Amino acid sequence: MQNKEPEPSQHQNPIVDESTMIQISQTLEIFLASNDEVYNFEANLSPEECVAVHHLSQKMGLRVENFGSGIKQKLSVHKIKNKIPTTAKLENLRCFIFSEESKKVLGGLLMHYPSGDEELWGDMIGAYSDTTNRMEQKEDDFFCQPCMSKVEITNKLEDLSARMKNPSDLKLIAEKRSKLPIASLKDVITSTVESNQVVIVCGETGCGKTTQVPQYILDNMWGKGEVCKIVCTQPQRISTTSVSERISSERGETVGNTVGYKLWFESRGGRQSSIVLCTTGVLLKVLVSTGSHFLKTRSVKDDIPCISHIIMDEIHERDKYSDLMLAILREMLPSNPHLRLILMSASADAARFSQYFGGCPIIYVPGLKYPVKTYYLEDVLSIVKSGAYNHHDNNHELSQAEKLSLDEAIDFAWSNDEWCSLLELLYSKATSKVFDYQHSLTGLNPLMVFAGKGKVGDMCMLLSLGANCLLRATDGTTALEIAEKENQKVAVELLKKHMDNDFSNKEGKIFIDKYPAIVNPNVVNVFLIEQLIRKICVDSEDGGIIVYLPGWDEIIKTRERLLASPFFNKRSKFRVISLHSMVPAIELKKVFMPPPHGCRKIVLSTNIAETAVTVDDIVYVIDTGLVKGKGYDAYNNVLTLQSSWISKASAKQRKGCASRCQPGICYRLYLKVQADSLPDFLAPEIKRMPIEDLCLQVKLLDPSCKIEGFLNRTLDPPVFKSIQNGVRVLQEIGALSVDEQLTQLGEKLGSLPVQPSTSRMLLFSILMNCLDPALTLACASEYTDPFVLPLLPDEKERAAAARSELASLYGGCGDQFAMIAAYECWYNSKKMGLESRFCSQYFVSQSSMKKLLNMRKKLVEELYRNGLIHGNVSSYCSNAHDPGILQAVLVAGMYPMVGKLFFPPGSGNKFFVKTKNGDAVYLNSHSVNSILSSQKSFDSSLVVYEEITSSSQGMCIQSCTVVGLLPLFLLSKEIAVAPAKHCTEGDEFMSSPDNLVRVTIDRWLNFESTALDASQMNYLRERLSTAISYKVTHSTDVLPPVLRTAVDALACILSCHGLSGIPGTSDCVNTLNTTINASNPKEFREGLINQDALQINPSIVKVSESEAIQNPSNQTNQNSPIGLGCSTPTKQTDKTPERFCSALIIHNDMPSSGTSISASYDAENPSHPTCQNATSSACSVQSAHINDDVTMTDLTPSKDLNSIWWDASKGMG
Repeated sequence: MQNKEPEPSQHQNPIVDESTMIQISQTLEIFLASNDEVYNFEANLSPEECVAVHHLSQKMGLRVENFGSGIKQKLSVHKIKNKIPTTAKLENLRCFIFSEESKKVLGGLLMHYPSGDEELWGDMIGAYSDTTNRMEQKEDDFFCQPCMSKVEITNKLEDLSARMKNPSDLKLIAEKRSKLPIASLKDVITSTVESNQVVIVCGETGCGKTTQVPQYILDNMWGKGEVCKIVCTQPQRISTTSVSERISSERGETVGNTVGYKLWFESRGGRQSSIVLCTTGVLLKVLVSTGSHFLKTRSVKDDIPCISHIIMDEIHERDKYSDLMLAILREMLPSNPHLRLILMSASADAARFSQYFGGCPIIYVPGLKYPVKTYYLEDVLSIVKSGAYNHHDNNHELSQAEKLSLDEAIDFAWSNDEWCSLLELLYSKATSKVFDYQHSLTGLNPLMVFAGKGKVGDMCMLLSLGANCLLRATDGTTALEIAEKENQKVAVELLKKHMDNDFSNKEGKIFIDKYPAIVNPNVVNVFLIEQLIRKICVDSEDGGIIVYLPGWDEIIKTRERLLASPFFNKRSKFRVISLHSMVPAIELKKVFMPPPHGCRKIVLSTNIAETAVTVDDIVYVIDTGLVKGKGYDAYNNVLTLQSSWISKASAKQRKGCASRCQPGICYRLYLKVQADSLPDFLAPEIKRMPIEDLCLQVKLLDPSCKIEGFLNRTLDPPVFKSIQNGVRVLQEIGALSVDEQLTQLGEKLGSLPVQPSTSRMLLFSILMNCLDPALTLACASEYTDPFVLPLLPDEKERAAAARSELASLYGGCGDQFAMIAAYECWYNSKKMGLESRFCSQYFVSQSSMKKLLNMRKKLVEELYRNGLIHGNVSSYCSNAHDPGILQAVLVAGMYPMVGKLFFPPGSGNKFFVKTKNGDAVYLNSHSVNSILSSQKSFDSSLVVYEEITSSSQGMCIQSCTVVGLLPLFLLSKEIAVAPAKHCTEGDEFMSSPDNLVRVTIDRWLNFESTALDASQMNYLRERLSTAISYKVTHSTDVLPPVLRTAVDALACILSCHGLSGIPGTSDCVNTLNTTINASNPKEFREGLINQDALQINPSIVKVSESEAIQNPSNQTNQNSPIGLGCSTPTKQTDKTPERFCSALIIHNDMPSSGTSISASYDAENPSHPTCQNATSSACSVQSAHINDDVTMTDLTPSKDLNSIWWDASKGMG
């Protein structure tokens, strides 16, 4: 009777009490934020506490080691990196060979511009740049003061007063404004601001500070007949637009007149706006540019002269841009006595800010107008009288599809350590049939898998829910025996204690007092929320309800749960509204509209409704206590994405939303003990996010300062490791030199309103005439993913097939390709009136696409304003649909985020990505490239990716694109060449062009090539570096013919290679179960050059005919000396030039040194070249490490060279 279940007995909770869990969690969080690598717990931990340590460490990506047993057991927690075990398979080197077409292009280029003629190159470039007219950079006057006389100011005041007195909505609005808590402090605020340079206004949400303080200051300034420019910052885009609309409506105007706003890629108003709302990042750019000027000239006159008041709202949210801006303003205020800084906070932490600014005055605004009663989870469970899972039918037999899903999930978990599918099934089904399900072949069940892998936290969850630990697998082993076999000591001890106490009581899980042990506190219980909302609606007649949820996924699940219920699906009685940054502006306005009589408003929101958005008619608040956001593990240099507990300050903000119009009720879906243990405030963003953009802004502000020194002057300085990582990223993309000096490229990258790596991509795309797709990617990276993720299984398959089909337009194998194709197809379907059909069939958000369209227009304006483009934008898009060139653009934007696909032994068809740091990272199942798992031909293929996120399931890449070797060689930071392992020629390995050499990119990525191909790749690399350097220093100039020809040749070569070295993707796409009832997406792609989409506002940027310079890429082949000036790269078929060409083999860019080896060869007979060494002044590199296994020393320009370094410290690297 192997499968006999034990007799039920009283349920006991194997998890420690809540307060101990909280204490352990806080200890681990402090350790994670520190620079320490190991933390040792005391030896007196109980077995239950050891289980808690294991569970929480696993969630945080930490490793636990056990020493001893019983009361002598000790635990040490380690920060880990998922290093890949070295295997022979990973050492197999790929080989790069130029195609025949590429060789012909190279031959023509080398014939006209040999590599040895460096002085000639310099003379030609210098002469050309000296005679080229430059365009002046367009200035933005958005933050300049309005040009108004005293008479005009008086007229505006009289018009405002007249509007307020008319019997209209404005009169009612004025009455409401006068009743706000802040209204009684109007004169106090204006007089304090006049007499103090820094003032803090502290008041809880709803007191009116956000909308009223700017108006109080404006009316006071106008009352004195003075013009002003009041800049108000908001931490989020959505609050910037909503607040500007609110203030405008209160003044009887539309946005764009007295009140405007400015966001990246979106704005309303201009110089005529006296009040300008913007995000903190926008104002930070203004301060950096003006502050940099001040540091250079020491002139007060030119430093922030036009801004009279800066109001920083919601400073308690502590976003990283606000913290840096506070540090900058503290430095600049003494030299700008005219400037007034008003800091506004909804928390009690105002004293810290006051101390930071030398004890500036604080004005406290009265808070809650109506009382709010608070219930905690223990109260809520009694109110709804419901257990967590009593709505499930445990007698329901599993379907064949459910069994197959469980088989697959158990296989993935046991073989690949992939837990997402199994945990999702356990939480979504949550019945004994699922908990005790045994694999149809192996007999393994979830508990056995968790025990064998040491996932003690998930074991506790199953045991708490009554999972049977006595079941046996096909080979006769139990969960305990599997844990013992796998040497999982903590799991063994837990199972023994469980069986000794015999607490497998399956009836206990439905009781209310067992809820905290049954439900994962980090997972939103949608059923409980539905039951609670129903209870509220039954027990009361009206009053808005708001539910605070962690993220968009939880909003969707809750919304669908409500609308699927017969109780809530009556539109006349309930209006369910989603509130999220992804929601279109039109939908957002519904949040502020009162519902019809007899209809109740139910708002499902993230933490955006804490401070950014105010909903006036809310009476009931349901607070899950969770917030989803990105964190940063500086030690592993990865982002973390998971739900976490809110702070006490946030809990107070959420509670306050129920006090606006009448006494309210706040239901907190967490225990009272958990509420008491919440941190007072969340850690500042500057401590938990990557900060390379801040590091670059610091250098732009003051190029002579040390980044660490300046950031240490912020209110809460980031940890040193974060600064170190940020500086390294900037050095890798060429924005900073090795000694942390700002490069010309870095100065250019910092001038655009995007991340530095995205600026690099835009600059490179302009050079390669591939701007259109780069615009899409740049805007999408600053906004959101436009693809819709359906929840139904059949729709998930269709959505995956649709995305893969879009990616196939560029050859497949790329999430970024799918993004580009989606926008292009949508835009062209829009011109044909088919945009709705396209969005429906390809699971694309139409509102997101419209947003991208507007953002692209604004980004083009920024490129014009910074002098990076001129004339017709379409001339920079002639190569927009070439996959090979587009690959290089992606590498330029995502480098150094590069990895290599591999199939670890025993992983079946599941592949991972090996990163530069040696981490093993899995790919998100939503990625287009997830279908490559069945294609072993992709093993060792290269990918570029946007970011790595870490969660309880491990490190994950959300999106990536497969690329070839050549773009990485051209755009990487360091290149080293050494003899191939099987080469026997020693120091003569470069003596023959046919010799095989090993090329190492950035000290980790190895491939083989011939000496000649390696030399020609470096020749192209040097020319590209020169072209980029020229573009950076002469941004408004057309490239000289010598550089234009080299760039065109490079474009041809990239085009010829295309997806060279990347396996075909047609099989992958064809194997998809495509059920899209749509036409081929290519029909949406007609006329892909989106000239209309790129048109800019001529009133903002004007380019005269004399200023517009004809792009050389539009010239015909006859105008190009070697037929390479075509706008679209074409394969060269003309006869190879009959002459000898010189190819640069080695070039050392370090100052005062250089080594070069050139090879002359006959273009008609390239297999018999002659080689020669050319050594300049002494060059010495004492030691250099390629990776952990290879060290090269004593690199000198002598005949016994063992390896040669190429360092592209200039240009892009």
